[in-house]
Amino acid sequence: MDHEKHIGNAKRLAVIATLHCLLGCSVGEILGMVIGAHFGIHDAAAIILSILLAFAFGYSFTLIPLLRHMSFKKAFPKALASDTVSITSMEIMDNLVVVLIPGALAAGLTTYLFWGSLVLSLIVAFFVTVPVNYYLIKRGKGHAVIHGHH
Repeated sequence: MDHEKHIGNAKRLAVIATLHCLLGCSVGEILGMVIGAHFGIHDAAAIILSILLAFAFGYSFTLIPLLRHMSFKKAFPKALASDTVSITSMEIMDNLVVVLIPGALAAGLTTYLFWGSLVLSLIVAFFVTVPVNYYLIKRGKGHAVIHGHH
């Protein structure tokens, strides 16, 4: 029974960690795509901007709460260790989906195609990243590194 409880806790923590990652990634991803669409930035540049912002927001959403418990010098490596693989997985998937949907990046801010592709990309990224986080947590990596600090 303890083994089943441990697995259930790891699955629950993986979902929570992925939702946490999704929040940070979504803010950065959407902001980058909106800036790119609004200013007519080339698709590749908009994707790069979105990725950079997703990492910035993703790390900051982990880092800021950690700073209540420890110095930046200690918190920053923990944020990197807990979120890098998760954010990378999420960014690969959500950008891949948006790129594969014809016309999504060029659709413009007022279209269902633009917003629908972003929503779909984030949903796909979530479902792909949950097992990634589960794998990491089971091995004491990823979000497990900071779980005790929340």
